[in-house]
Amino acid sequence: MAMYLILTRLEPTAVSDPAELKTIAETVKAKIKERCPSVDWKDSYATLGQFDVIDLVESDDPKEVERAAMIIRSYGHGSTETLLATPWKEFLEAM
Repeated sequence: MAMYLILTRLEPTAVSDPAELKTIAETVKAKIKERCPSVDWKDSYATLGQFDVIDLVESDDPKEVERAAMIIRSYGHGSTETLLATPWKEFLEAM
């Protein structure tokens, strides 16, 4: 399966209380599980810097990864950037 990084920047008006992020995350997770069955969620990280959240997902269907990113944008109130990620070892072997 291909690995993707979904980088998310939350909109400043996404929440009025940081505690609301838990509810938003649960909604996004449920929508992606329902609408993107081939997307296997590996992990999520809160980050300091340009992006607020980085999600690691695997899928053989790039269209479902696109759909997952749009669900994050819609229900997660953010902007996303999605990157295809190749494990370093595999990258070097292909060189």
